[in-house]
Formats: sequence, structure tokens, C-alpha cells
Amino acid sequence: MSSRWKPSVTVAAVIESNGRFLLVEEHTPEGLRLNNPAGHLDPGESPQQGAVREALEETARIFVPDRLVGIYLARFQRPSRDEDVTYLRFAYGGSAGEADPARALDTSIVRTLWMTLDEVRASRDRHRSALVLQCIEDFAAGRRFPLDMVFCDPTVFEPEVKR
Repeated sequence: MSSRWKPSVTVAAVIESNGRFLLVEEHTPEGLRLNNPAGHLDPGESPQQGAVREALEETARIFVPDRLVGIYLARFQRPSRDEDVTYLRFAYGGSAGEADPARALDTSIVRTLWMTLDEVRASRDRHRSALVLQCIEDFAAGRRFPLDMVFCDPTVFEPEVKR
């Protein structure tokens, strides 16, 4: 019996202010890497809600999405752990307020940093994946889709019970 392929669904926040993009530096099995505030979609939440949650957990900032930047598919292989994962990423663009100094960042996050597009491009070898730059490039190019482009059925929040 073959197993069913299941991509890992992730969400990301692309946050720009005064020509700089908010990134996180985080511990990964490959060492310290740069990433958009991002993570896995949790059960019972929409992709947009997941992006807001992840941004808060990783940056201590309230993220307010105003657009869907894009939906991305990428494959990552980690031979050291015999992992081969395909990620389906929903990237949202928007703004964020100031960091809450009383809020701790996720344990894997070392720090947040603001980088220009040129600095993000120059740090490509430190990115967690190629999607980090691709999402920012798409945002900078003006890619913008309405938030309601991703329909989330009410059963996501309260599953129907079949009797």
C-alpha cells in the first residue's frame, strides 16, 4: 500500500516599512538562517490567521495583512535526516506595529532584523529557503491579491459531524 503525499502547509508574513523588510534569524538543523516570519498552519485556523499568529510568535509584533502576495510550492531535501518535504506556502503582505518588549520570541528565534531588498538579496546563502527572497521580490514587484482569494470553509473552525 502506498502512502498518500501530503505537502506541509506553511504561512508567511512579508512586512515592509521605510524600504526595509522584517526578517527573523532562527536556529535550524542547517545552522542560523534568515526567514520571513513564518511557520506551519495549525488546525482550526485560516492561512491568514496563521500568518498573523506566526508573526506575533516570531517578532512580538501584531501583523495586519492587507494582501495575499502569493501561493508557493517548494521542495526541500535534508539528507542528514532522510527528509524530503514539499511545502505549500501562503504569503501575506501587510504592516506590523512596534514589538511588545514584554513578549518573548519563539525559542528558535535569535532576533528580528530589518533589511533592505539589496541586503536580503546579498544574504541569499543564509536564507532558510529560496521562498524567503521570492516572497519579498513578489511583494516589492507589487504582487497583490485580495485577502478573500483564499476561501476558508466554516468547517475549518467547526467540523461538520456526519451522523
